[in-house]
Amino acid sequence: MKKVLLIPILLLTATSMQAQSATILTGMPKLACEAILCLSTGSPPNQCSPSLSQYFSIDFDDWGDTVDARLNFLELCPVSSQTPQMQSLVSAIANGAGRCDAASLNATLIGYGGGFGGGFGMGCIANTKPSYCSSWESHEYSAGLSGGAHYVIDAPTHSYWPFDFGGGGFGMGGGTYHSSTGCGHWVQ
Repeated sequence: MKKVLLIPILLLTATSMQAQSATILTGMPKLACEAILCLSTGSPPNQCSPSLSQYFSIDFDDWGDTVDARLNFLELCPVSSQTPQMQSLVSAIANGAGRCDAASLNATLIGYGGGFGGGFGMGCIANTKPSYCSSWESHEYSAGLSGGAHYVIDAPTHSYWPFDFGGGGFGMGGGTYHSSTGCGHWVQ
């Protein structure tokens, strides 16, 4: 299935190269084109290492700057702007690649409940992927990305509240409390 879905990209690349007098890409344009191909498949082969290393080495303190720089890198590939579909693929890759795996989703989608009765200090990971993941994973030129990480519901947790406020208006004594919150996490 991967081969079938990558054929349009490869044909588009080959057509573009023929139209440009069969120019052989080298340097950064070559790495950018390879990165687009590699980040459009669910299981990039080992040959993707140089291009993916270049792509993921683009990292700034501000995430917006990182996305802009990665987009600029991918746009070095001559076919990146030839069609609206390629433009949207390059944008989806720049916004989603490296942010939609289980580890990244678990780290960025965690939220904390508030209040003594509402799960104080309990972290739950949101069960909905950000739109940038959906755009990247479901793009018509992305092969094998569909689905990606999956959300799994965790078993209810038990926690112990050590403080006994007695009659201080809190109405909470020390003891074991059961969470009714359905938390979960992302897995690959």
